Order: sequence, then structure tokens, then C-alpha cells
Amino acid sequence: MTPEDALEQIKAHADAERAKGAKAYHKSDRLHLGVPNPALNELAKTWRQTLDVPTRVALADGLWQTDIFEARVAAAKLLTQARIRPDDDVWALITSWVPDFDSWAIADHACMAGQKRLVADPTRIEQVESWTRSDHMWTRRAALVITLPWTKQNFPKPDEIEVRERVLGWAATYVPDHTWFIQKAMAWWVRDLSKHDAARAQAFLQTHADQMKPFAAKEAGRYL
Repeated sequence: MTPEDALEQIKAHADAERAKGAKAYHKSDRLHLGVPNPALNELAKTWRQTLDVPTRVALADGLWQTDIFEARVAAAKLLTQARIRPDDDVWALITSWVPDFDSWAIADHACMAGQKRLVADPTRIEQVESWTRSDHMWTRRAALVITLPWTKQNFPKPDEIEVRERVLGWAATYVPDHTWFIQKAMAWWVRDLSKHDAARAQAFLQTHADQMKPFAAKEAGRYL
């Protein structure tokens, strides 16, 4: 399976009218084919089931390099799986994409793939922490999106609490940054945390809500 073969399979589901709407919605200059997510899901599922890990990594890399919206989404979906062994090359490829992030949709799909690899090896949090100091807004945002699994434990273990507190520390440093996407990501993290640890989410907001953008503070506290 070559990237060209995979792209032809993606293009078989193209819809020109849908592509126009998606391009406008995402305010994107890149090529959109108008392929719906369910079709991409099915293609990625088939590729995951039939290709070995090195081939999948090479295919995902090739699809990403096309800079076509659906091809980049498919590249991320191809690598979104809880159990991948070995996965060092998968993690390396996903993290190599981070400096290319320039839209929430592609970034979020890639971060979903990254979440699985980060949960598989939480020591990778050291690399993610370096993203919080980046000059690239989308890289800083990715540090919060890729760590969302640590908002979801009802009874976190000590090491999970340590990661949770670490990420909340990053979020605290983001508070003065009123960039919409940074504030939205911070609100997303605290909101999801509030479903499982309302007290900790409330404590964060008591300290920082006054310095957050009003929409972000409201979103973060939606379930409190």
C-alpha cells in the first residue's frame, strides 16, 4: 500500500460540494476533498487491520506530506489505536507533526493518536512539557489536548495524580495568554476534569477564573 494508493481510495469518496463547505468552515487554504469522517474511519480501520506497523508509519507519513485535509486526518486515524507494538516510530512520527499544526480539526485528530501513545508510555510527558514553552500556539495547545486522558480517572493512582497536577501547572501558566484557542483548550481540560474531580477543578477556577477570558471560565465551570 503506497500513499498514492491510499489517496486514490480516499478520493473515491470525494464530494465537491461538501469540500466547499468544509473549506469555508475550517477557514482553510489547503485542499479539501469533501470526504465524510465515517468513510475515513472505515478506510483507516481496514488499513490498521491489514498493514504491519512499519508500513502504517510509512503510509501515515506519506499521507501527511500531501497536505490534503482528509489525507492528514486519515494519517492520524491510521495511528489511533490503544495497542501498537513497537510504537516508538509511531510516537516519533506523531510528534513530528506537531509543528505543522495550523487548524484545530487536524491537530485534534493527531492528538487523539498521540493520547494513546502517551498513555502507553507516560514518561513521554517530559517531551510534551517542552511544548508548553514553544512560540507556536498550536504546539502549546497540543500539550493540553494530548493529555486529556488524565482528566478522566475517578480514582486516580498516585502517578496519575502527579501527571494531572503537572498539566494543571501548565494550564496555570497559560492563563495570561488570552489567545482564543489557548483559552478554549484550558477550559476544555478543566471542564473534563470537573466531571471526575469537581473539587480540583473548582480549586483551579477559584485561583484563576478572574484572569481567564469570561467565555473560558464559564466553559470550564459548566458542570460545577
